[in-house]
Parts: sequence; structure tokens; C-alpha cells
Amino acid sequence: MQQPIGVAIVGCGAIFPLHAGAVQELDGVKLKVVVDRDPSKAEQAAAEYSCEAANDYLTLLERDDIQIVHLCTPHHLHAEMAARLLRAGKHVLTEKPLAHHPKAAEDLLEEARRSEAQLGVVFQNRYNASSRKIREFLDTQTLGRLRCLKGIVTWHRDEAYYTDSPWRGRWATEGGGVLINQAIHTLDLLQWFGGEVVSIQGSVTADALGDVIEVEDTAHASLRFADGVRGLFYATNAYLANTPVELELVFEGGTLYQRGDYLYLNRNGRESLVCEPPASVDETGAIIGKSYWGASHRLLIADFYDHVRTGRRFAIDGEEGLKVLRLIAELYHSSRTRDSR
Repeated sequence: MQQPIGVAIVGCGAIFPLHAGAVQELDGVKLKVVVDRDPSKAEQAAAEYSCEAANDYLTLLERDDIQIVHLCTPHHLHAEMAARLLRAGKHVLTEKPLAHHPKAAEDLLEEARRSEAQLGVVFQNRYNASSRKIREFLDTQTLGRLRCLKGIVTWHRDEAYYTDSPWRGRWATEGGGVLINQAIHTLDLLQWFGGEVVSIQGSVTADALGDVIEVEDTAHASLRFADGVRGLFYATNAYLANTPVELELVFEGGTLYQRGDYLYLNRNGRESLVCEPPASVDETGAIIGKSYWGASHRLLIADFYDHVRTGRRFAIDGEEGLKVLRLIAELYHSSRTRDSR
């Protein structure tokens, strides 16, 4: 009988339950260890998921019973942890961003190229039903050529969000603010839909939390794509509600709107619903994941494991993770210099 895939999750914070829950649903997979620097967090998570607790991820390097490691840690820890784990032959699935700075991500990619293990990055919104449907319209060119697109994120983060986790809101540890933490998913979708970005220009500001954080809570940008498509992007944590992400794609033959988790097509002045979210609830009827994040962690994680099993290359790898990280760095540069890159 084939042994189950042994799994460890490093970091027992806010995103941890989505990973742990997804792992427990997979056949032939066993969550064996949870790791956190805070012993109480590790012990609590281990008790809940019936596995071991550890306080140092380095203990995983020599364990032959651990094949896949999930990284749910602060941004500045991703690259170094992933590199050491890959060097030890562990497959790594890291939460976004790939690193807190492009240079750290580029160094990690060098390590990934030398490793036989897989490196995956969690951009779960690519697995949303609406995102898949948009991708289908693009690939089939059903609506003709894409002309322009936009993405808007209006969310809320209060002072406690940052003071309760001091690594947030700092350049050295978070690597930025709303851009690299919350709205990175929407910026990733824009470049996934629009293709190669040849120029990004805009600015970042701290509109509501400037006395709390040293990074931005608001950002806007104009993007130019290689085939002439234009993009518009706006994101803020200075709203007082977490409202659904808005996407719009204007084609020659119609316009797609994403409102909440629903996708609509406006064609010749007539609007129709073309995609709605599948049921994503647990046994109690509660929504799995926050709808404004996108509730597709389970789909992405299952797909990563399928690629590990079959040896196929996972689509959202280090190269894909670096693309949006470079866009973020270029937008920060544009904001500082009022220049486009």
C-alpha cells in the first residue's frame, strides 16, 4: 500500500485554516506537522488537526516523511524558507507574495531551477469560476479582441490589523502595503488576463493610516500591455467595508463585468449572467473562506498536489509569482519618481 504524502504547514496565523482544511480533504495526504514560532499557536493548531507541533521549520529538512511544505508565514520569510526547503528536496507551496522584494524572489528562482521539487505560489483567485470563464472568453476570442480592462479593490484594514501583527505595515517585513498584501491578487488577474505589461505608471499613498504604517494603504495605476490593451487599477484599505472586487474587460464584441462572485456579459445593450459561483460551504452551511478573497484555496491546493503526484509543472510557479512582484516594484518606483517603467 502506497504511503500517504506527508505534509507540514509553517505558520499558524489567519490563512492557516484554509490550508489545513484543504489538506485534510485530500485523499492519500496526511498533515503531519504544523510549525509556528509561537509555541501556543503551534500546540493549538496541532491539537485541532491531530498532528505534531514544532517551533522551527528547520526540523523539517531532514524528515523523509515530509514531502510537501506550505508556507503561511510573514512575507519576508517566504524566500529564505522556500529556498532551504527546495534544497532539501521538499515541494513548496507558498502564500503570496513569492518574496517581499523582487531580488529575493529572483534568488529563490535560481534555487528552484536547481531543485527537482516543485515551487508553487498561491494566487487562488485564478481558480475562481468567474476568472476561469473570463480566461475562456480570452482564449476562444468569442468577443473579439480585448481593448481595455480594469480592477478595483475597496477594502478595510484598521489600526489593530497592523499593531496586532507588527510585521505588517513595514517595508522590511511586509515589503509594502495594500499592493503587496491585499490587492496583489487583482493585479495578478489583470496581468494574467491582459498579457505582458510594458508600462505601469501611478502612485501610492497612505490616506487613512499614515500615522500607523510606513507603507501605503491606497494605490492607483495605469497599465499598458504589449498588444495595445490598456488597464486601470485602483486599490485601497481606507474604505470602511470589505466590498467585492470589481473587474471589467471591454472587448470589441461586448463587455464582461465581475460583480461580487458573479460574471455578467453586456452585448448589444443586453446584459446576461454568464457565470455564478459554485456552492462553497462547509457541513454547517458556512462559506469556506472570505468571499472577497475568493474561496478557491481548496481548488488551487488540490491542483498543486495533482501536479506533484504526476510530475507535471504547476502553472503558478515561481516565474509566474515574480511577474506581479515586478509590477508592484515598478509601481513603487513610478510613485517615487513620477516615471513609468
